[in-house]
Amino acid sequence: MINQIVAAIFSTIILGMNTNGLIMPEKKNIVLSEKEFSLENRYAVTSVNEIMKKNILLNLAYLNGTVAKKADIDWNQVISPFHFDKTLGVGETFAYHTTVRDEFTAKVAFTTNSSFNAADGYLSDGYLFGDGVCHLASLINWAALEAGLETVVPKDHRSVAHIPDVPDDYGVSIYKNGNIGENNNLYITNTKDKPVTLHFEYDGVNLKVSVTEAA
Repeated sequence: MINQIVAAIFSTIILGMNTNGLIMPEKKNIVLSEKEFSLENRYAVTSVNEIMKKNILLNLAYLNGTVAKKADIDWNQVISPFHFDKTLGVGETFAYHTTVRDEFTAKVAFTTNSSFNAADGYLSDGYLFGDGVCHLASLINWAALEAGLETVVPKDHRSVAHIPDVPDDYGVSIYKNGNIGENNNLYITNTKDKPVTLHFEYDGVNLKVSVTEAA
């Protein structure tokens, strides 16, 4: 038994060495940007804020793949803390929804897989179904731009409303109705020479979006 333990330790050390017998430090991802906001500060009216928070978290569940249709929704799971990643290869594009401009059609690697309507299980605050997804899109846009990625925002959010905790320069207007919405979308393209990863983390209050690349 002792011999097996010693052998395992020895193997681990050897695997961590280079050809000169030096132990190499573990490579870590390089953090290109981190942005976050509180889901408790989406709107001044508490009841409206709760709807917007749930819509944002539902949108992320669609992006993560834990929800694919309305029947999959378990709100207890949707609103629970989580962390997941999505990776963009070199030259690939993340489009916020599936109605895209022609120039991005061949480059789209993934979307949030959702139309933000009642059929998808989104909630209404009395104004519209899916209210809140523009906040999420704006946070992602902010993180992507700070990371040096290329983003295209056909329609910003200035003319609609200020998004709390997000500078107006990064606001995004999102809308999809059938095949309408290519100009109310968000397009993020990885123009770097290596893959980048978008990280989404929710701790029960704050939502963080960060972008990393391999060291």
